[in-house]
Amino acid sequence: MKPAVYLHHARGATPMGWLLGIAILFTGCLFLDLLPGSVTTAQGADGRYTGKQGEIIVIKVPVDDSATRVQGKFLGRSISFFPDTRLEEPKGFIGLLGIDLQDEPGTHELLVELKTTEQNRTLRYSVVVVKEKFHVEHLTLPKAKVDLDEKSLARWKAEQEQVKAALINDSSTKLWQPGFVEPVSGKRTGIFGSMRIMNGQARNPHNGEDIGAPLGTAVAATNDGMVRLIVDHIFSGKGVFLDHGLGFYSMYFHLSEVLVKDGDHVKAGQIVGKVGATGRATGPHLHWGVKLNGARVNPYALLDLPFKGAAQSVAPEPFGDSTSSIGAPAP
Repeated sequence: MKPAVYLHHARGATPMGWLLGIAILFTGCLFLDLLPGSVTTAQGADGRYTGKQGEIIVIKVPVDDSATRVQGKFLGRSISFFPDTRLEEPKGFIGLLGIDLQDEPGTHELLVELKTTEQNRTLRYSVVVVKEKFHVEHLTLPKAKVDLDEKSLARWKAEQEQVKAALINDSSTKLWQPGFVEPVSGKRTGIFGSMRIMNGQARNPHNGEDIGAPLGTAVAATNDGMVRLIVDHIFSGKGVFLDHGLGFYSMYFHLSEVLVKDGDHVKAGQIVGKVGATGRATGPHLHWGVKLNGARVNPYALLDLPFKGAAQSVAPEPFGDSTSSIGAPAP
């Protein structure tokens, strides 16, 4: 439902001035209606959403024409929309808007472009980003794992470029299906968004969740997707990047073994690797991360999305006693 719009009659205004204001307003509306192929509304006129840093907001655009192409823009990030095929829901398009863990708190604008064979239309939504209170961690690690020498720093930079190049082109098709899977069961030892103080030095916030589990525990894909990249990096160790389509990626790091290869298509719950302690890690655990249209979001937000289905399953259970472990992200 659109927010109500009210006309305020200022104190002391004359009837003639009031009528003139109505005439100007009417003329402006008429002018917009006469513009060929484009309709633009005022800022936030089509709705208002609120979400905390690290959360996922489900944006629903009511559109009857199934041939419509819908694309959004938020804080410089592109948001892809897809048809809502849920039988109990009215026709429309859905976009998953990720709020990055460091997005500036406050009100921002989401622009949504609707393109049909007859016209283009712009919808404007207000999105209120609420500051999340993230945990602060103090870690003591060997100096070599915190302060990189020149050779290690060059390697780290090259690895960042490798990931950037691999993920630069998003799949144009939605690959994921209703029902998301927690990759492994275990103790959450690294909380999403935590500010990490390593040997007294402040580092980047933790952009995923660390789940402690015994070495060799099976790690499952959170949903259907394609293996976009296999890595063995200085910080994340052996890892898998899954492309779920439309700018949605999930990552699985510090693996002891990788059981898939580049280009493989996987299903929700399919085993992609095993828990390990490769890279910069103090014990066996899984680092589970998610990027949504470039925004770093809490992976557990996926399990709260209103898309349930037969694909959803229980994460592989760890064998033996679960051990606590702590991993550390790139600086």
